Amino acid sequence: MTKLSYQLYSARNFQPYSVIFEKLGKAGYAEVEGFGGIYADLDDAGLKSLRAELDKNGLVMATGHFSPDFLEKDVQKSLNIAKILGMDSIYAPHLAAEQRPSDAAGWTAFGKRLQEMSKPYKEAGYEFGWHNHDFEFVKLADGSLPIERIFEGAPDISWEADIAWVIRGGADPFAWVEKLGSRITAVHVKDIAPAGEAPDEDGWADVGHGKVEWAKLITALRGTKAKHFVVEHDNPKDIDRNISRSIASFKTY
Repeated sequence: MTKLSYQLYSARNFQPYSVIFEKLGKAGYAEVEGFGGIYADLDDAGLKSLRAELDKNGLVMATGHFSPDFLEKDVQKSLNIAKILGMDSIYAPHLAAEQRPSDAAGWTAFGKRLQEMSKPYKEAGYEFGWHNHDFEFVKLADGSLPIERIFEGAPDISWEADIAWVIRGGADPFAWVEKLGSRITAVHVKDIAPAGEAPDEDGWADVGHGKVEWAKLITALRGTKAKHFVVEHDNPKDIDRNISRSIASFKTY
């Protein structure tokens, strides 16, 4: 079975993380994915303590999200975080609405920024890529999509494909797995509740309990270079339910 990871952002409202790590380890997860809120402000001692908590529960923080600004301005700190925590892949995860370009040229320029940003990390041996949301699949005035322009400007970076956000952006995930499959090195595995359901969870669902065709998608994704499959739920109301049901579903794919 493919090793399964868990995006720790999903558990941000269920603290402390030491308890979450124990739950994940017992449930059978092998990896976790970090984000800036967990480690950006930690010194070496704090990072080593975090690593020890992960080790104790049989977990590896194989992948991490770092904001584009942090990756640009704090290169050595980012590399140090990745090294101490044992990451192999670094992903820029988001661009705030007020920072997003409004046209194709702007998105191509952002891609070029990511390409340049990636260099010290790739030189240090890390996978480096972009993690999408829905806005990258909204058509621009010229008919192109931001996701196309980003990867046009950044020919050497990879893609952490957040399939549920692709769908929420109005796109066909199978078509994009086929189109950009050579770029995919990690995947966010999350589900979308049927229309009108789970409003208190922002319309998301535990893996296998929504409408995303995960059984077929996993088959398609195994034909890519994806080596990290990361469970995520942006706003679960029951963390134990999300942790246990998601891995149980994934094991059937």
